[in-house]
Amino acid sequence: MLEVDIAVRRGTFDVDAAFASDASIVALFGRSGAGKSTIVNAIAGITRPVRGRIAIGGRVLFDSSAGIDIPPERRRVGYVFQDALLFPHLSVRANLAYGEALTPAAERFVDRARVLDLLGLKPLLDRGTGELSGGERQRVAIGRALLSCPRILLMDEPLASLDAARRSEILQYVELLRDELHLPIVYVSHAIEEVTRLADHLVLVSDGRTVAQGPTAQVLVRPELRPLTGRFEAGAVIETRVARHDETFGLTVLAFADGELVLPNVDALSGEPVRARIRARDVSLAIERPRGLSVQNVLDATIVSLSEEFGAIVDVELRVGSTPLTARITRRAAVQLGLAPGMRVFALVKAVSIDRRSVGFA
Repeated sequence: MLEVDIAVRRGTFDVDAAFASDASIVALFGRSGAGKSTIVNAIAGITRPVRGRIAIGGRVLFDSSAGIDIPPERRRVGYVFQDALLFPHLSVRANLAYGEALTPAAERFVDRARVLDLLGLKPLLDRGTGELSGGERQRVAIGRALLSCPRILLMDEPLASLDAARRSEILQYVELLRDELHLPIVYVSHAIEEVTRLADHLVLVSDGRTVAQGPTAQVLVRPELRPLTGRFEAGAVIETRVARHDETFGLTVLAFADGELVLPNVDALSGEPVRARIRARDVSLAIERPRGLSVQNVLDATIVSLSEEFGAIVDVELRVGSTPLTARITRRAAVQLGLAPGMRVFALVKAVSIDRRSVGFA
């Protein structure tokens, strides 16, 4: 259990954050400058709150009322920054050894060989840090943090400086850490596809405040939060399982409580949990079941509400059984179709429009 309830003063900027979760990955999500890094710096002990309490697994790291403020080097917190911050004069092997040396031998519980295998670091050990790609540098930084045997791993925008291919690579390694090492992770990002893929618990940060928190799928579909989560990226996050693979056409069928989704092949075994995000702009509506379409996903839905903001675009909140879904259509289309709350419609989702970057193991 991670418990945070703090106030931090940073010049003229105040942070007042409170959240608690025992999820394997907690994401701090919000726009740049929202205060996310200040919160993780307080957890790490780099920044001292003016009041509050921080505890991990019942171990209190900071408590202003009790006079507790454990120094950063004794907090047993691993930290991976946006820039890997490797020692440039040391080899990969020496950088990893530095992380390992931070913990007394008797207290080490992370197996070095396992970390090297998980992160694919063995071929890199004798290289200098200047010979590494961006993705390799971040893998080494993660390895160094893990070898310090932390009780929790903080990752502050670790993919921000990487290209799309390297981001996808590191995301896979973060999933491996979650599944193989069962190490709690606090993941900071302003990229919705990253938190959708990784996070079990989402904390939404805005203007130094934690304005919402809860299971990722539930927070991201709340219409009132769209000014903060981003209206352009609005959509639904659906918890599914791999039902089957269609090897003939290279497709995967994902089953959820109220239906199925078809999308290009997902590298997962049958029965594995997968979280899929469907963007509102990729959902169309019909008042009669369409025929002769190339669209593979046609879902029976009921209209819950239509957005009231004035403009050319309308967000239509839907339910597919008990599963929320959002469609973004023109206001003219909504009028022409006579859409209204309680009306039954058919939601059309193109197989190729489901964002593969946001299909992640739940």
